[in-house]
This record gives sequence, structure tokens and C-alpha cells, in this order.
Amino acid sequence: MAKHKQEKQAPAVLPKHIGIIMDGNGRWAKLRGLPRFAGHKIGAKTFKTITRYCNQVGVRYLTVYAFSTENWKRPQEEVDAILKLLDEYLDDAENFKKENVRTRFIGDLSALGEPFIQKIRHVEEMSKDFTGLTLNIAFNYGGRDEIVRGVRKIAERCRAGELDPDSITEETISSQLDTAGQPDVDLIIRPSGELRLSNFMLWQSAYAEYIFMDILWPDFAERDLDRALAEFARRNRRFGGV
Repeated sequence: MAKHKQEKQAPAVLPKHIGIIMDGNGRWAKLRGLPRFAGHKIGAKTFKTITRYCNQVGVRYLTVYAFSTENWKRPQEEVDAILKLLDEYLDDAENFKKENVRTRFIGDLSALGEPFIQKIRHVEEMSKDFTGLTLNIAFNYGGRDEIVRGVRKIAERCRAGELDPDSITEETISSQLDTAGQPDVDLIIRPSGELRLSNFMLWQSAYAEYIFMDILWPDFAERDLDRALAEFARRNRRFGGV
């Protein structure tokens, strides 16, 4: 008789919201004598694999850093290749309905142009009632830019007399960010060996646990996420207490 594949058991302590800085695609390609685009293409496959795995083990929210506000400075050929991968993902989104993943985009999408924005809104609308993992794709995103955009909304409400400046709280600011209504990030994973946040979810990560891994994103696998989850479960999270 064929053996049934056992379901993956998640750690007893599971983060509600994971942020992943998908870093190292270009270096992965360079090490293999390939154009940087090849690394992004494999990295996109890794992104789909890890998203499905997070959904499988019961993670409720996942935010992936796909393209930062600073990434426009990269060579135009590389930027075009990343935009092409985004376009392919949006076109293929219909095939992922069975995954039950609610997809949202965060960041300043105005820079992408109307055709992209229409596709993005279609994917968001199509998946809005899905009950599995909520996936945030951070595109043209920067933590400081997000805070600036949120503060501007609050300032407009104050100018219109809708909000008393003295009543502004942390919750007021959180409600104006791209992740409004979602729990703060409690685990941030950065592969690639770099040891910095790179302007990622600065407000939401105030009490996040950080795990830096010396592995390039295209090589990141389910076992690496398992290691990160196990490490998170061992952490003593005091939130300023004792």
C-alpha cells in the first residue's frame, strides 16, 4: 500500500505575520555566470513555493519585499525584467484560486501606470473573500514612504477638522498605513547574508524578531523556513517587560 504523505506540523508558537526580504537574486545569478534576470526568475518561483508553504502551515499574514522605492535606480534592463515577472504573475493569478490566498499589494502603486494598476486591483478583488493566508506584495514600497503617505492622510483629516491632533495615537497612524487592519509583523526573515532592514516595514516591525540567514533567496527552501520558525518559537518575547 502506498504511504500517505504526512501533513507538516507547524511549531507550537507560530508568528501571525511574517515579513520576508527576498534578497540575493542578482548575486545568485552572478555566481553562476548568468544575467541578473535569471536570478529574479528563479526567485519568483521560490516566492510561490514559500507562499504556499506558509499557507499550508497556518501562517495568517505574509509580506514579501518584491521591489523597493529605491530599486528604480537599478539598470533599466533589470527593472524591465522585474516588471515583466510581475505582469506574468498577475496574468497567472487566476490559476491560484484553489490556494485560497488573499492577495494585496502595498506601496505607492501610482508609479506603475494604469494598466498594471487595473490588473492589480482585479487580483485583489478576485481574492478578497479568500480565507487562507493574506499575502502582501510590497512593490514600489519603502517603510519611510509608507509613513509619510500615512501622515499626510492624517494631516488632511486634521486640516478638514475631522481629527483633533491631540487625539492622535499609535492606532491612528497604524490605521493609515498600507497594512491597516493587520497585525504587526512579529518575524522578519532576511536571507542573503545582509544584516539590515533596507527600509522594510519600519513601523510594523517595532517588536519583530529578526532572523538573518546566509542563503541567497533563489536557494531558500521550505526547510529554511522551518528553521526560522523553530528559532522564532525559541525566542523569549518580552515586549519591553521582564
